[in-house]
Amino acid sequence: MSSRAKATGTKIEDGDRVTITEWRFAPGAETGWHQHVLDYVVMYRTAAHLSVATRDDVVSVEIAEGTTYFRKAGAEHNIINAGSNEVVFLEVELK
Repeated sequence: MSSRAKATGTKIEDGDRVTITEWRFAPGAETGWHQHVLDYVVMYRTAAHLSVATRDDVVSVEIAEGTTYFRKAGAEHNIINAGSNEVVFLEVELK
């Protein structure tokens, strides 16, 4: 079990077709291990230096503010803010 602080998720909308959550990560905070059961879109409101842990590997990624991407359901990972600034992104789950 990790002793890291947890990222904070705030639901902005939870409708018939989408759930929108704003995620905030203090430096060192993590999501904890989770698996996405829905397709989703992520939109970064800040730049980010992240460690992305999967069952096979841990990779370091740099993400520019404004970056947006789509992922299919099934992703299993733990996202960790490896930088010194708060990271904020929106996650839109497609129902």
